[in-house]
Amino acid sequence: MWDFTSPDIVYGVDALSRLADVTGTRAFILTDQTLVELGYLRQVEEYLTANNIAIRSFSQIEPEPSIETVQLAHRAIVAFTPDIVIALGGGSVMDVTKVSWLMYEQPGIKIEEISIFTSYDTGKSQLITIPTTSGSGADMTPGVVLTDHQQGRKIVLYAREFQPSLTIVDPSLVMQVPAQVTADTGMDVISHAVEAFASPWHNDFSDGLAVKALQLAFVYLPLAYVDGSDVKAREHMHNAATISGLAMANSSVSLGHALAHAFGGLFPIPHGRLVGMFLPYSMEFTANSGDSRYRKLARFLGISSANEQEGLKKLVNEIRELARKIGQPLTIMQIGIEAADLEKVMPELIEKAASDHQMLTTLRVPDEREIAKLYRYAYAGKSVDF
Repeated sequence: MWDFTSPDIVYGVDALSRLADVTGTRAFILTDQTLVELGYLRQVEEYLTANNIAIRSFSQIEPEPSIETVQLAHRAIVAFTPDIVIALGGGSVMDVTKVSWLMYEQPGIKIEEISIFTSYDTGKSQLITIPTTSGSGADMTPGVVLTDHQQGRKIVLYAREFQPSLTIVDPSLVMQVPAQVTADTGMDVISHAVEAFASPWHNDFSDGLAVKALQLAFVYLPLAYVDGSDVKAREHMHNAATISGLAMANSSVSLGHALAHAFGGLFPIPHGRLVGMFLPYSMEFTANSGDSRYRKLARFLGISSANEQEGLKKLVNEIRELARKIGQPLTIMQIGIEAADLEKVMPELIEKAASDHQMLTTLRVPDEREIAKLYRYAYAGKSVDF
């Protein structure tokens, strides 16, 4: 038996006005300094204060956020005792908010012990997410990625309670996103959709969401990248991010994310850029087992093929061509990492990738030797032939 889970989703132009209907007395808003400067925090505050809701905010959240930031945010939430907690931002803000909120809801839990197999008591406050980038899908997933600087690794956590009660998907909040961030987060959308469709946990419900998200991204990501003022492109990409997040939440992601999590823990590169780069290599490796769904996925994009391998190759080519159009790297070398630096950390990369949660939902799990080869092939841009 499986559960399909989803928060209440409000989307489209002026979706932010839904905040006028939120009930409560004390709201704690987590965001970042850029969004404060853009005036987005003020917009949220205006809706809440008009409803006589007291407000406190925390804006010290950095990209690829750390455990230390979560602990700071948690202490601030506890001190304010809110009955509403709001995440206003991209994936980093979402991840800090979800963990610090859960720690507030159930005092005494340790970050590293949070698990999808444990049920947590909640009810002190409602969790609301408002994404301001079109990519992470973190506004609705039960997953979180944090950086452990002490151990040089990414920590991946899952809890059903991380899924909010309400997510507000308003395209007006992404109109000023820079082209580079649009590209990085857009590749995250594509990675989520492809891996959710190909996951061994895929199902009838998640498949449709993954396909639609990928169709939207292939059409509208290049348009949003070239012209950030294109309202239609921005709206469709913002929807695609949430749709792919919902697909991922009810299926999972896999090998490409495991490789990226390990790599991102050692090299400070945006998550979306990394998963987009590793995606084609992980697809090739998976398809070489003879058991994959890439031909079927390619067909939904209008790509015809005679067999699975041809479908895979054509789909990989389309993904790489899209990445080129939006200035994304196709290899580790193009990111600017030296071969010697890669080899220096290879043992650590292998260990971290092998122990990543996403290996549990990978159709073909590589051994340590194959993980090393995947990183070396991704460095050189070599098609995976093993």
